[in-house]
Amino acid sequence: MNSRERIRKAINHQETDRIPLDLGSTLVTGIQASTYAKLRQSLGLKDKLVRIADPFQMLGEVDMEVIGKLGIDTIGLWLPTNVFGFKNENWKPWKLFDGTKVMVPEKFTTKRDDEGNIYLYPEGDMSVSPCAKMPQDGYYFDLLVRQEPFDERSLNPEDWVNQQYSIFSEETLRYLEKKADELYKNTDLCIVGEFIDAGFGDIAMVPGPAIKNPMGIRDPIKWITAHILYPDYIKGIFELQCEIALKNLKLSYEAVGNKINVIIVSETDFGTQNAPFISPDMYREFYKPFHKRINDWIHKNTPWKTFYHSCGSIVAFLDDFIEAGVDILNPVQTSAKYMDPKILKEKYGNKLVFWGGGVDTQRTLPFGTPEEVRREVKERCQIFGKGGGFVFNTIHNIQSKVPIENLMAMFQTVKEFRF
Repeated sequence: MNSRERIRKAINHQETDRIPLDLGSTLVTGIQASTYAKLRQSLGLKDKLVRIADPFQMLGEVDMEVIGKLGIDTIGLWLPTNVFGFKNENWKPWKLFDGTKVMVPEKFTTKRDDEGNIYLYPEGDMSVSPCAKMPQDGYYFDLLVRQEPFDERSLNPEDWVNQQYSIFSEETLRYLEKKADELYKNTDLCIVGEFIDAGFGDIAMVPGPAIKNPMGIRDPIKWITAHILYPDYIKGIFELQCEIALKNLKLSYEAVGNKINVIIVSETDFGTQNAPFISPDMYREFYKPFHKRINDWIHKNTPWKTFYHSCGSIVAFLDDFIEAGVDILNPVQTSAKYMDPKILKEKYGNKLVFWGGGVDTQRTLPFGTPEEVRREVKERCQIFGKGGGFVFNTIHNIQSKVPIENLMAMFQTVKEFRF
């Protein structure tokens, strides 16, 4: 069974020859660049500078050498531009605070202040205000809120959406087409599409990190309260965003066809550590109708499976997610309240694919012993893997400073696991 076949079986709730493994196919299943550099070294691979696949979270690009060594089953098909609005091309050297040397895109334009903080600019344009800040000795960027004063009477959903989203250009479509063809012909990996902007209310996008002069409500706190204060504004944005997403789905399917198996639809977080961000009723009013429209189109017109990422305690939404057509749930944050692995598998294992949940990245992986990591990984594989419907990944991205012994213990345990 090759990787593509293995993932296809898993996402169709069929048992596979081994637990499928993802690392780096998406923005939420990756690995921080410093940790990735140490992983390459521990695997005995030739030393080389790590490319930054995502400059927001400073994720390393998982290359084919590591994919082969670890038996990873996935690879991502991403847009040519990143969250800050510039292309990942024309690479140049850069250095993280911990001394790790990496490669960043040409328009990764930064400025350091007197306190050592590093600022990044939308589209690499230093003539406007910075959109992100990496604190002194930090490991990734925090988005900066550039909220201008607004008159609630003049809030216009079109202004917000026209700055944020657009119909794919011919250049973008041909890029996706060519890249999908290359990955399909030259690998047997499951191709995961990370290119559709259907994450309604994704708080990482609200500040407009790719926009030089953001308009409308861009402060995350004001955005959340706007669901109550200005509901028509939020719904108007989602309506226009949905129309663009549906057009881009049609165009991208014409470009890549059945070469991809999974499409990332949403990375909006609906849960905190202990409870949902919003009530189920508010989800049903604001989000569910748009999720259903997107998922219905995908299921009617493609064989793709829909992938939804939401951190936190989200048990309150799972029945609604299923009704809305969600196929795959990530990151399966089992450390959050009510997110018990056994209960999740027993109640939802035949309806949702669990893509993640493999090990706790808040405690076990960074602070546990290798033996504790092995024990938890084995337990999660036993629970989530039974009967298929499971792709192993950590709970969200692997962070900096994770002991390499723990990381190697995790991958070794997944590789060796058999029912």
